[in-house]
Amino acid sequence: MSDNPQPGGESAAAVFDEVGARYEEVFADIPGQLAALDWLKERLAPGARVLDVGSGTGRPTAEVLTRAGFEVTGIDVSGEMVRLAGERVPGAAFEQADVRTYRPPAGGYDAVCAFFPLLVMDQPDVAGSLARMASWVAPGGSFVMATVPGDIRLLGIVWMGHEVKVSSLATEDQLRVLEDAGLEVVHHSTALYRPHGPGAEPEQHLYVHARRPLAA
Repeated sequence: MSDNPQPGGESAAAVFDEVGARYEEVFADIPGQLAALDWLKERLAPGARVLDVGSGTGRPTAEVLTRAGFEVTGIDVSGEMVRLAGERVPGAAFEQADVRTYRPPAGGYDAVCAFFPLLVMDQPDVAGSLARMASWVAPGGSFVMATVPGDIRLLGIVWMGHEVKVSSLATEDQLRVLEDAGLEVVHHSTALYRPHGPGAEPEQHLYVHARRPLAA
């Protein structure tokens, strides 16, 4: 998640510092996310370098991929999430970083995962961050993402007890940004997911699997 305080809304860092481990409980066992991780595991060689953007508590993404034998780095704007992830998934490396300013290592990553990290920011930052993440995928590498799609800009909502401003892009715009960044979209789908807990409303999720072709 990227930190972006907006008038009338809390910053992502503040929100996720407070939410902490509750996020893992409320958004557990998302079928589309688990399916994306299965797809990714089948494509990666042992020891492949994977970046988990918006790594949260480290579960399930970093945990699943580390257990599968990959070298996982997680970044999150929340210091509390980074602390929790380090405890839960000691086999991965985590650092506090903003997706808009993070600098990847030379050569990028064999895979980049982005499960819901771009919602608490302005719409231009959503598009820019999506293109940045795509650029970090090495030739022959893979990209998986999930988000709540829609042409939404700075919509005020109450989420897990916090007032936040959320933005997103329509599905076709999400795909266009990835394709303009040189990725080939091989799968995309939407599904409803109901978070756990009282009063939770179903959410529409978009899942995308993509790859960067090998250099000619």
